Amino acid sequence: MTQTERLYDYLIENKAINPLEAWLKLGIYRLSARIHDVSKYHVINKEMVEVENQFGEKIKVAEYYLECDCPVCHVEGEQCRH
Repeated sequence: MTQTERLYDYLIENKAINPLEAWLKLGIYRLSARIHDVSKYHVINKEMVEVENQFGEKIKVAEYYLECDCPVCHVEGEQCRH
């Protein structure tokens, strides 16, 4: 399994990922590169979220979300089941 496949599976299961999660859970160091690969086939959204680093400082990091494009999710009033 490639890093790109592993990332896509993770996004299906967990909905979002940030660079630290990618490194610790998937062994992906260059998350933005793998996001680029996934975005060739699926819509990926990015939001900058504020987190606290190990020094107690508030910093912003990118958090990526897979936008579901399945027919079930685009039925009005239905929530995504993924």
